[in-house]
Amino acid sequence: MLEVGTPAPDFELLDQDGVPVRLSAYKDQSHVVLFFYPKDNTLVCTLEVCAFRDAHAELMGSDAVVLGISNDPVGSHQTFSKRWNLPYQLLSDPEGAVRKAYAVNKTLGFFAGRVTYVIDRDGIIRHAVNDPLRASHHVREALDALADHSTS
Repeated sequence: MLEVGTPAPDFELLDQDGVPVRLSAYKDQSHVVLFFYPKDNTLVCTLEVCAFRDAHAELMGSDAVVLGISNDPVGSHQTFSKRWNLPYQLLSDPEGAVRKAYAVNKTLGFFAGRVTYVIDRDGIIRHAVNDPLRASHHVREALDALADHSTS
């Protein structure tokens, strides 16, 4: 994982509707909760995206946008997002370049990792959590980090 206090690498990826999303567009605008998850339509990943969905209003109340990233293609994200009524963007990283830039390592050497970063308005990583199995833990950690005065 990248260390807290370091600049978040900029990137541009397509969302579930094929629209390009650039991380730096949020600089000086809002905090970003950036979560990497292994795969659409799997049990723990579905629990995680739904946990972020259920906490979306609270996250927005903390002046944060939520972006989810996996290696799945745009079409998979579109179906997954619609099925679970996700109010935030899922980004497609098919080559894993952004996952690599954020040092999101494989779990058990095989599965794509599950890591969440909280990035402040200045583009600095303020919190990171790596918990491959407890999906709801990522949401709680992000909310706690946003509540901390250091991300204000």
